[in-house]
Amino acid sequence: MKFTDGYWSLKPEFTALRAVEIDDVRIDPEAGTLTAYAPTAPIRGRGDTLNRPMLTIRYWSPAEGVIGVEIVHHAGRRALGPSFELHTEAGFRPEVELGEDWAVLRSGSLEVRLPRRGPWLAEFRQDGRLLTASQAKSVAALRDRDGQEWVHEQLSLEPAEQVYGLGERFGAFTKNGQVVDTWNEDGGTASELAYKNVPFYLTSRGYGVFVDHPEKVSYEIGSEVNTRVQFSVAGSSLRYYLIAGPTPKDVLRRYTGLTGRAPQLPAWSYGLWLTTSFTTDYDEATVTSFVKGMAERGIPLSAFHFDCYWMREYQWCDFEWDSRVFPDPVGMLARLHELGVRICVWINPYIAQRSALFDEAAAHGYLLRTTSGDIWQWDMWQAGMGLVDFTNPEAKAWFQGKLRGLLGQGVDAFKTDFGERIPATDVAWHDGSDPSRMHNYYAHLYNQAVHELLVAERGEGEAVLYARAATAGGQQFPLHWGGDCESTYASMAETLRGGLSLALSGFAYWSHDIGGFEGTPDAGVFKRWLPFGLLSSHSRLHGSSSYRVPWAFDEEAVAVAGRFTRLKLSLMPYLAGLSEQASATGVPLMRPMVLEFPEDRGGHSVDTQYMLGDALCVSPVFRADGVGETYLPGAGWRHLLDGSVAGPGWTTRSYGFDSLGLYVRPGTVLPVGAVDSTPEYAWADGVTLEAFDLADGARVSVRVPGGTGAPATFTVWREGSVLAATSADAPGSWALRDTATGKRVEASGPGEIRLELVNG
Repeated sequence: MKFTDGYWSLKPEFTALRAVEIDDVRIDPEAGTLTAYAPTAPIRGRGDTLNRPMLTIRYWSPAEGVIGVEIVHHAGRRALGPSFELHTEAGFRPEVELGEDWAVLRSGSLEVRLPRRGPWLAEFRQDGRLLTASQAKSVAALRDRDGQEWVHEQLSLEPAEQVYGLGERFGAFTKNGQVVDTWNEDGGTASELAYKNVPFYLTSRGYGVFVDHPEKVSYEIGSEVNTRVQFSVAGSSLRYYLIAGPTPKDVLRRYTGLTGRAPQLPAWSYGLWLTTSFTTDYDEATVTSFVKGMAERGIPLSAFHFDCYWMREYQWCDFEWDSRVFPDPVGMLARLHELGVRICVWINPYIAQRSALFDEAAAHGYLLRTTSGDIWQWDMWQAGMGLVDFTNPEAKAWFQGKLRGLLGQGVDAFKTDFGERIPATDVAWHDGSDPSRMHNYYAHLYNQAVHELLVAERGEGEAVLYARAATAGGQQFPLHWGGDCESTYASMAETLRGGLSLALSGFAYWSHDIGGFEGTPDAGVFKRWLPFGLLSSHSRLHGSSSYRVPWAFDEEAVAVAGRFTRLKLSLMPYLAGLSEQASATGVPLMRPMVLEFPEDRGGHSVDTQYMLGDALCVSPVFRADGVGETYLPGAGWRHLLDGSVAGPGWTTRSYGFDSLGLYVRPGTVLPVGAVDSTPEYAWADGVTLEAFDLADGARVSVRVPGGTGAPATFTVWREGSVLAATSADAPGSWALRDTATGKRVEASGPGEIRLELVNG
């Protein structure tokens, strides 16, 4: 939100109280706080303190490397919920110091420094290096002619500093120059609106900023003051956290430590998902033909999803199968399970008036009400739609009970669609929450309710849902997909930009509709989208009004789908290891180049490719002529499919539909599984350790999770012309292969193996 009219003036409708100078700084060593008192005009004598507002700025630290900041005009305002659930580091207390000239709060290597007196200034430094600063005119409380209040902060940007994150945003990947309002809306992928708004950004200088407000946060990212990021909220106070690096991975580790990390997902979820699509006609025979058709064509399928019309029209959600097309749902689900697929069904948190559940929910007070006491309803999406009030514990349990019945029938997962169309005025939540704060946060409560049920019924590590809306902390309830995109090359690229932004917003897993959602892709678009989708963390074939089975396009699409599905399944030893890292550190599986190579400025704004983990660079083809461009930091990257070597810098080449830019980082040891027909197997048994151009003296440790078997750890090293590997816990057969020479040696069980490289 812009408050100024250029450098000199405020917009005429606003008045501003800016922190002009520091009158006093106080510390509380026991509480670990530092508080600054900032008058909003220069104080030259006692008389200047009269009728003069003052801003209070308090600093503290909830965990090492994180500093909290709260700017307050009037402290007596009620604090209404909801609030983000934040995790503090037990027993941690920062150091506070009141020096002769400076006051300092230190949290590990991060500190904030303020002068004892003089013009307003707060510097954030890590290991002595200035990260960013709150400077003159940065801190302000504002009011408009109608009495509406805001508070803003501005943090400085250095030349060439790039800003990322703020949720799943499909526009330009670097946010510099943009105006962003964090307000969840159903806008598709072709607009500035976003399903997943996260008030968190990180920068290429190695720090992040999390604004602790679930309501709308307005950002001006070098778009009001060119050298600053401004963020503002309505009200009389503003709270945020400055999060240290020094690397972007360190920032994400600390940020997800504060807001929560993604749990492990079941192995089957990494396989290919196929859906009915949205408005297509289907019944059990249709679904069965799709599942059998995939098997007959050699395309491994792990999950089948029933979209909206598994329930009868106008009755969403009543959680009852439409008996006109699914007369025997329990038997049908059992038969589909016998074909080797898990089952997902579509749900949303809305109850249509024709649903048998509407009267039940209304009678018990489970639906959101207006301030006048009526049930809130409208006719968008579903006629007479009401909204489940998840702030009511009884409503949450009631909703979970309906889903528990579906799990008992044989359903394995839920697609938690919608959650964005949440009214923000004239409604009264059961727990008294502020409607504006609940607008974004509702999706969190919705997904949390479903995820908790799945954990309770299926167990830790077996719960998975497919969610569209989210906000900060939503990464704890994976996974999420990118929403409604068009079936074009351009939309494939914008979809990727959304995924990259979400990855830098703390979300470890992400998927998208292969081939696009709106419209029917031509065969070329579909075949180019397949490798991209199957080299994402999760992979789903889904559309709106047309099916996405590969044979609906051409036989080459069948071959491409089969090739990349099998490739992904063979990479399960690698992907499962990345998942363990994500749960432990918050680092996502799909990584923008700046996350993996922050020291390489050439990759800071690259948004047409990504790293799948630390080893694989995935560069989809976004052009009908098959030309792909890939940026490779450093030399010696080897193409996984054809063995060609490229880098450093940009490489441009033409690809057939059966390929794309897929390069392996030199020095990698990539664990490749022995099975490519299912994601559920003993990943370490039969694994091949593919060594990619290890330098002399290099030593690489590889941990392969267990899957259906036991895990194992391998160490691979290079000494001159000898490549060797050892394992003390290999559960079965395994092999070492040098990709440059093609030489391979096999072993069984614990022990050491060696091979002599050709030409040293």
